[in-house]
Amino acid sequence: MGEDNQTFVTEFVFLGLSRDPQMQGLRFFLFLIIYLLTVLGNLIIIVLIHMHSRLHTPMYFFLRNLSFADLCFSTTIVPQVLVRFLVKRKTISFAGCSMQIVVLLLVGCTECILLAVMSYDCYVAVCKPLHYSAIMTHWVCVQLDIGPWASGTFVSLVDTTFTLRLPYKGNHIISHFFFFEPPALLKLASADTYSTEMAIFAMGVVILLAPVSIILVSYWNTISTVIQMQSGEGRLKVFSTCGSHLIVVVLFHGSAIFAYMRPNSKKMNEGDKVISMFYSVITSMGKPFIYSLRNKDVKQVFRKSFGT
Repeated sequence: MGEDNQTFVTEFVFLGLSRDPQMQGLRFFLFLIIYLLTVLGNLIIIVLIHMHSRLHTPMYFFLRNLSFADLCFSTTIVPQVLVRFLVKRKTISFAGCSMQIVVLLLVGCTECILLAVMSYDCYVAVCKPLHYSAIMTHWVCVQLDIGPWASGTFVSLVDTTFTLRLPYKGNHIISHFFFFEPPALLKLASADTYSTEMAIFAMGVVILLAPVSIILVSYWNTISTVIQMQSGEGRLKVFSTCGSHLIVVVLFHGSAIFAYMRPNSKKMNEGDKVISMFYSVITSMGKPFIYSLRNKDVKQVFRKSFGT
């Protein structure tokens, strides 16, 4: 049958991480534990920052928004993963696929910019301490919070529009980690994808490489200032705070850049699935623990709140 006579795809079928049915139960409980830890960890961060005036500072204002974004990101993916572990036919409608892409791109892109904003806040706090309160006013913080969400919305709409305008006929089986993102969906398109790939790459430069550049410049200046500090305790505190943030940046941005900023391959291998799972699920679970375990203020208010 010719391509012109093929009908448009109305649903997609996932292959998931593996086709081995014996591993489905184990993976279900594994992802359930990951999701519960993600929700619990991020909710604790949000509640602690809201309840304790000690944490009502710009740094924790941005951290609360990052935790909220992580909750949205994980909740968009993992519950659907859990459902598909339990059903035989692992499908999603074209409309459901479209909605998932929009939400994932919006929240994911927002996180990329938020991480850059947090690095800028650290830079101002360390390098311009006498002017910090004058620079990081409440109104500036609100603007720096709205900016990432607005940027995420713009990039999400651009990537989604270019991806979903392509025709999808015949092949509707996707070898991916139970959720959709543009690089995976492009492999099923029935037309040339070059212009869409270029649009996604351009948005990747804006939303991935540009924030990373801001982060690198901010931390270069921050570390240079810290090295010159006389107080060893002050250096240790700054390095602890900055270290937590850099760990998150490397984990999230590193895996996302690998997924979006390399030449598109028509075949998705197992490594691609693992990378996608890493930046979409694992980092959302790990961020609350990275920030709390290495942050003295968060640990103190946690002990005060829960009496430990």
